[in-house]
Amino acid sequence: MSPRIGRRRVLAYAAAGLSVSAMPGRALAQTAVQRPTKPAVPDDFSVTTPVSIEVNARPLPSFDTRDRSRVRFGDLEYRSGLILTSRFRGFGGLSGLRLDARGERFIAISDKAGWFTGRILYKGREMIGLDDVEASPMLGPDGRPIASRGWFDTEALALDGTLVYVGIERVNQLLRFDFTTSFTRARGEVIALPPAARKLPFNRGIEALVMVPKGNQPLAGTLIAISERGLDAQGNILGFLIGGKSPGQFSIRRTEDFDISDAVLLPSGSLLVLERKFSWIGGVGIRIRRIALSSIAPGALVDGPAVFNADLGDEIDNMEGIDAHVTPEGDTVLTLISDDNFSLIQRNLLLQFTLVE
Repeated sequence: MSPRIGRRRVLAYAAAGLSVSAMPGRALAQTAVQRPTKPAVPDDFSVTTPVSIEVNARPLPSFDTRDRSRVRFGDLEYRSGLILTSRFRGFGGLSGLRLDARGERFIAISDKAGWFTGRILYKGREMIGLDDVEASPMLGPDGRPIASRGWFDTEALALDGTLVYVGIERVNQLLRFDFTTSFTRARGEVIALPPAARKLPFNRGIEALVMVPKGNQPLAGTLIAISERGLDAQGNILGFLIGGKSPGQFSIRRTEDFDISDAVLLPSGSLLVLERKFSWIGGVGIRIRRIALSSIAPGALVDGPAVFNADLGDEIDNMEGIDAHVTPEGDTVLTLISDDNFSLIQRNLLLQFTLVE
């Protein structure tokens, strides 16, 4: 779901070799393949071939609008941020993001069932722009854009080698794409969801997908799917374990009216869950919680402490995507992206923080 929010000013080429060490007890392995052809002439999502687009980036030198010198926010330290804009009509609605192991090449998805792929440019540790950006529509089993069948609100994204999983919230569907030869022109294959996931409330469906890398951990090879606000009988948020050795259903304790917007697995084995809340009175809030992967099992109710909180006094918007990578210096960097809902009063933000552990 993408709440429309107001405030005072109200991503692309998937990674070649997106990967992280699949060590026992660690979890962050992701890979994808390089595009096989050169981009086509820019157009919009009315064509089925990738198009090269230009994305402009304006820097956000600070995160706290009330204290520009502040860099520490809970367990996170602000590194840099960008405001992204483009003349490409389909740019926006960015709801999921996955990076390569260097934090450079990325793949992102849009609410309107589109792919964006490209490369983040850095100067030192700070992001300064995007390059090599392409846009293309997601294709269904018939080779046509899935939006033509009314499948949109593509909100959740996970990678498993050359396989890419996308959750479609409005219709409670899960698609798997094999990028081995066709890259973003791959056709999606419908993957069966558990019956309870197929019955999630309208616009409250699967919002986060995380693939647990193969290894020795109990959930190795499991796709974790978490709903935005599908609730169990006790009012907690429903999650699903798909595939792997122990498929089933679990719950995440819901507190302070926060809903789920994305999640990422750290090398340490912790699941970071990105959450948000919105009300006309209280405005917008963003939170990141840390949950031990070892606590997730069929029938479990899991919880964990908040490591980050932000509100409209900070440079946030409708934050819907999170990913992580480790720098050569050993810093764990979190990258967050926002969904502007294609609204003139919202922004596409790309933010990076160091996780201080």
